[in-house]
Amino acid sequence: MTYAARHGRGADSPADAEARARQHAQELVDAAQAWVDDDPDHETRVELGDLLAKAKGGDQDAIDDLADRFAGMLEFGTAGLRGAIGAGPNRMNRSVVIRAAAGLTAYLQVSKPEPFVVVGFDARRNSDVFARDTASVVVGAGGRAAILPSPLPTPVLAYAIRYLGADAGVMVTASHNPPEDNGYKVYLGDGSQIVPPSDAEIATQIARVATVSDVPRPDDGWETLGDDVLEAYLDDAVTVVAADTPRDVTVVHTALHGVGAATVAKAFVRAGYAAPIPVESQAQPDPAFPTVHFPNPEEPGAMDAALELAEQTGPDVVIANDPDADRCAVAVPGPGGWRMLRGDEVGALLGAHILARGVGNGDVFANSIVSSRLLAAMAKAAGVPHEETLTGFKWISRVKGLRYGYEEALGYCVDPPHVRDKDGVSAALVVAEMTASLKAEGRSLTDLLDDLAVAHGVHATDALSVRVADVSLIGQVMARLRENPPQEIAGTPVARTDDLAEGSEALPPTDGLRYYLADDSRIIVRPSGTEPKLKVYLEVIEPVSTDLKTARTVAAERLAGINAAMADLTRV
Repeated sequence: MTYAARHGRGADSPADAEARARQHAQELVDAAQAWVDDDPDHETRVELGDLLAKAKGGDQDAIDDLADRFAGMLEFGTAGLRGAIGAGPNRMNRSVVIRAAAGLTAYLQVSKPEPFVVVGFDARRNSDVFARDTASVVVGAGGRAAILPSPLPTPVLAYAIRYLGADAGVMVTASHNPPEDNGYKVYLGDGSQIVPPSDAEIATQIARVATVSDVPRPDDGWETLGDDVLEAYLDDAVTVVAADTPRDVTVVHTALHGVGAATVAKAFVRAGYAAPIPVESQAQPDPAFPTVHFPNPEEPGAMDAALELAEQTGPDVVIANDPDADRCAVAVPGPGGWRMLRGDEVGALLGAHILARGVGNGDVFANSIVSSRLLAAMAKAAGVPHEETLTGFKWISRVKGLRYGYEEALGYCVDPPHVRDKDGVSAALVVAEMTASLKAEGRSLTDLLDDLAVAHGVHATDALSVRVADVSLIGQVMARLRENPPQEIAGTPVARTDDLAEGSEALPPTDGLRYYLADDSRIIVRPSGTEPKLKVYLEVIEPVSTDLKTARTVAAERLAGINAAMADLTRV
């Protein structure tokens, strides 16, 4: 009920609406002016000042822009912070980062008055600035801070936390987000990303920072680390491959303009492999990402340059890392040309390789709930415990006894004793070892995938994304599915529906819906944790009763039908 209706008044007059609009605009102007006055960064002060002047002049576009920038503080959650670079509380900038660093330090000081924080950064715009601001805030609060010496992969920072005995770590990166973004990923002293309730407790401390000018920020006092951390990381990373396996393998590698090229090349040479053939146009870090629209190996067009080089050079395998090198993508040759493997396929291959090498008592395999069920089937057949977790390595890395874990979004943890996070560098080494070992037998990665399908059935997976400009639309779709749950999907009855928001003994609550169909197909619908989109994950399992080709054809047809049905059900 509206205010007017509650008080017996009719609809607002045009004059009332205009007065409210003027008041709202004035409130935005006042908030923006206060932010400008407190902003330590000249560039964003000028940016917001120019926008403010236009808004004061009645420019509606400027007023709308201000409304978006001041819709709230960029939300701090289990992914830390991530958003577009720009001025205002709903953007990534020095003011927001300083508040985040102050909140994190205050949270740490509840249990340790002089916390030690190690900070890493990639090559995105302002990553080095945000890293220095973080170190300054920690030192200003009485703690100790150390910064990695140069833009380096995220797994090096995750490794450094435990190597140095830090109480927490911060990685300034937006991973595979668009070029205009940056982010702030937080780890605790165990080397794993934050999970509830730590994220909420840090957010509470951030909210207590009234103004940036109140936060002490000395000009020095932190340590800039040398190359010893990277060298130690490389020494440990190469232990993921055995000393006595073949080394004859040719790899094309792309870093997608990120920070992975040099580290991957060093790791390969140190492990006894030839350095990969680089995609030169994408080998050097470049925050503009000039050759790709979206620097994610899963996105259309991102791998074009690497696959073109593969056609020219004829390697055994193509490997790609995302810009902060925590993800690993793989392409293989085939009769119809080079083919990108799905994340679930790489996850199964790595799992099969690690199982074949042997696991110890207490070792556990794990993957996220949106990943394929094939790894669970493989583990069961081998008598190895397996667990499902919520999406994200903040959950996978915390599985007790983890030997290997993965998620379908190209994230693989093959070395949990050293890096409790996804690591695209060590995963690339294991892919090289697998490829070389199979090559020595006259076989390939696709042959191993065939073996797994025959043994456990064709596990065909797919995903669709519903991108939105207004994130409230995602909530509307989820509410609609909860209020009117589908009874059948693509002509197959829904046998079971799980509302993941209710939680269970195995999983904490999370916003998502899971459907099992009568033919054992599985569908999961969930909002993305890092982007404004709704994600739908699909899997069908088709036993190989006659021949593999027929089973794959049937599985593909079933998957296509479910994809089309879910596209209709999740339409905004």
